[in-house]
Amino acid sequence: MAIVVRLDELLHARRITLTELAARVDITLANLSILKTGKAKAIRFSTLEAICTALECQPGDLLARDPTLPAEE
Repeated sequence: MAIVVRLDELLHARRITLTELAARVDITLANLSILKTGKAKAIRFSTLEAICTALECQPGDLLARDPTLPAEE
């Protein structure tokens, strides 16, 4: 997928665990893990907003486009 999720980098920079973020955002650890590993096919805007609020970031800090990766059809 040409969209890269930079959740791991943001968590590391803010010294927050995935478990702590899951509790703050009220999302299951399993769903956050799917997002973190880049296996998610979609993300709700409400979830994106909650993650950005918890990590004090912008959506562009969390998601990036990598033109070197093939886009999924």
